[in-house]
Amino acid sequence: MTNLFTRIKNTITADLHEALDQKENKNPIAMLNQYLRECEQETEKVRKLLQRQYTLKDEFTREYHQAEELANKRKHQAEIASKAGETELSDFASAEYQQYQDRSSRIKASLDQVTGQLGDLERKYEEMKHKLKDMHLRRMELMGRENVTRANLRINQVLDAHSDSDPSYLRFKEIENYLDRLEHQVNSSFYRNTIDARIAQLEKEMKLEESKSI
Repeated sequence: MTNLFTRIKNTITADLHEALDQKENKNPIAMLNQYLRECEQETEKVRKLLQRQYTLKDEFTREYHQAEELANKRKHQAEIASKAGETELSDFASAEYQQYQDRSSRIKASLDQVTGQLGDLERKYEEMKHKLKDMHLRRMELMGRENVTRANLRINQVLDAHSDSDPSYLRFKEIENYLDRLEHQVNSSFYRNTIDARIAQLEKEMKLEESKSI
């Protein structure tokens, strides 16, 4: 039991930075998730052991009460048999009383030991749960930092792009060129239509003047 809790304590209190640095090429959040899953598994093992200890305490308590009850019963029977002059029966009841009394004392000692161990287990289990909760909160904090870092990185890649070889820059440049060509086509078409209309109007006015002068 001691070795188990020593191993669990070492697992729970291990430095998170050391766990994240084991493999530099892996996603640190994925590594942290794996680490937390392992801690959760260890905590669940302790919960089951704690439940078994509760069950063991209940069994010892039941056995203790039963031994006490039988001891008191045999003691009373021995007193009655002694008063009735039934020496043999009294001796048998007294021997039985002593056996039950010895058993009761032994069970009581075991019960006290189990109760003390149970208190120690409960305290360590609560410490593990608090530690696990703190690590979950820390994971959330790290995930928030990672999201902001990744978002800023992508934003900077778009806003700070100035190299002709940068994919983001090339995409924007291509769109700008397309818009320039489209705008030029629109302006050229408008200009041509305006010239045609103006020339046609001038020709009409000139013909009108010529007809008046004849």
